[in-house]
Amino acid sequence: MLKNLRTAIAIAVFGLLTVYFVDFAGVLPIDFNILARAQFIPALMSRNVVIIAALILCALLFGRVYCSVICPLGIFQDIVIRCSKSAYSKRKTVYKKVNIILRWSVVICCVICFFSGFTVLVAILDPYGVYGRIALHLFKPVYMSANNVLAAVFNHFGNYKFYQTEVAVLSVFSLVIASISFAAVGVLAWTRERFYCNSVCPVGTVLGFINKYSLFKIQINGDKCASCGVCAAKCKASCIDARAKTVDYSLCVNCFNCVNNCGKKAVSFSINKSKTKRQTVIDADKRRLLLMGISAVITAPAAVLARAKDKLPENRRSAVSPPGSVSAKRLLKHCTSCHLCVSKCPSRALKPSFLEYGIGGVLTPVMDFQRGFCNFDCTICTEVCPNNALVRLTMEQKHSLQVGRVVLKPELCVVHTNGWNCGACSEHCPTQAVKMVPYRDGLTIPVINADICVGCGGCEFICPVRPQRAISVEGNEVHRQARAFDIEEKKDEEITDFGF
Repeated sequence: MLKNLRTAIAIAVFGLLTVYFVDFAGVLPIDFNILARAQFIPALMSRNVVIIAALILCALLFGRVYCSVICPLGIFQDIVIRCSKSAYSKRKTVYKKVNIILRWSVVICCVICFFSGFTVLVAILDPYGVYGRIALHLFKPVYMSANNVLAAVFNHFGNYKFYQTEVAVLSVFSLVIASISFAAVGVLAWTRERFYCNSVCPVGTVLGFINKYSLFKIQINGDKCASCGVCAAKCKASCIDARAKTVDYSLCVNCFNCVNNCGKKAVSFSINKSKTKRQTVIDADKRRLLLMGISAVITAPAAVLARAKDKLPENRRSAVSPPGSVSAKRLLKHCTSCHLCVSKCPSRALKPSFLEYGIGGVLTPVMDFQRGFCNFDCTICTEVCPNNALVRLTMEQKHSLQVGRVVLKPELCVVHTNGWNCGACSEHCPTQAVKMVPYRDGLTIPVINADICVGCGGCEFICPVRPQRAISVEGNEVHRQARAFDIEEKKDEEITDFGF
């Protein structure tokens, strides 16, 4: 019963989260992101006290059910494990002692990197972020390709329920990272069950520690147990020692396979009545010293590399961070690079960054105007962000928010170089920060008023000049309030408080 209930909830959570990431046709509403907000690290990054308290309370009561019911990467591993055991029915799980040094080294490194501002390590290891990138860069193109096939078939017979959509690679670097993550987690789950979840994932380590003190636990009745080893063979987390009739609660994810398969009814999920036994034989002082050394070795060069910058595309000197981020610095502090905002952006103005923010901002969303521009009347990215990395904006706030300022190089404009009429940049500017004025021979040429520009990138997107566009947007280090769209002169003010 417990296993069936857990499986049903896990399938529902995994299916809804996956559909939410790959959906491009609005099957699920935009505000359907409660499952994303319920993830551990996004809640931690957004300082959502209610969610964090609920998850910790759940762990104190029922153990690591989060890892097998709510976490999409954990459920993904369960699917791979199920396929593995179906392919190799004789394969049995054996008890493996936990690698304490590896587990806590990862956690301590993540904590140090987070407080030092090098959050890219947290983003790379966050299980929700890992699955989000896999869903966006690997599953979504497959889903969209299948849609295009159906659209071609249905359209051939005069049914236009499906429509063609462009399948494109958003970022080669992010695609590589997602592919490596998919292969690594998949192979580990196929060969070593929940090794990633129990030895690498920082969330799994923290919840495993809490699980030692949970109220309800998997327990083995020594009087009933025949030491047949069925429970250990069916265990996904390799946490049951059938000979000693013990369970390593720091590894157990409460999949209930042991309860469901024990023929003697010797395994139960019930209130813990015995004191937790220490299972580590490593001297505590030596362990602390070793962990501090490992952390220092890893984080010292990271702190230096975090300051490194690389050249931005074309002639942009500073990256344009998404609306609601307030500043690139704040974005890097809160974002776990799940790429949900990238997936949901209807105009494809967001993409995962490479080195636009420096190496410390790898994979973080950045505005890119190669394939689209930011819709003046859209706040979707701020609505779906589960981390509060993008503060939710009202439409009025979005209309006056300046994420960047327009820059014009008239010597590159086709009006000047080729003597052609154009004006596309002015037509795509929602605030008329770009206007056309008389030039010569009946032509008009753009002039700019950067004070009223909101940095949407419409002008840069539509500019026909290649390889370097004649007009572009420079990102504001801190987002500002654009001047009112009139002739009144007013100094820009930095946005430090949206009133949230």
